Amino acid sequence: MTLRPVPTASDRRREERRVRNRRGSRAEWMAALALRLRGYRILGRRQKTPLGEIDIIAVRGRRLAFVEVKQRASREAAEAAVTATQRERIRRAAGLWLARHERYQHHDIAFDLVFVVSRRWPEHIENGL
Repeated sequence: MTLRPVPTASDRRREERRVRNRRGSRAEWMAALALRLRGYRILGRRQKTPLGEIDIIAVRGRRLAFVEVKQRASREAAEAAVTATQRERIRRAAGLWLARHERYQHHDIAFDLVFVVSRRWPEHIENGL
């Protein structure tokens, strides 16, 4: 019989973080698929900048969308999860991303949301941020 060590609080937090990260990654994958099916080309996922992370950057024609993905049990919970602080963080991060990618500086800039709710197709809200 092999004895297993008792998980510590730190171990539990690390495991919870891994589970959240996996769920978030899956939600972002579903959101990216929904965007691709709507004609968008995905330029980046989980784009990190010193000012924050952008979940998805997508382009369709001259429209460049910086997309925040929210995965929750209901649409109402997903809406409530979008805070003013997050909106500002994404806008600042997008400005920095644009400064580094001159090719897209003359596109029409949009800040979109995608809500991923259980047993539903992801809902894309243009200019939702």
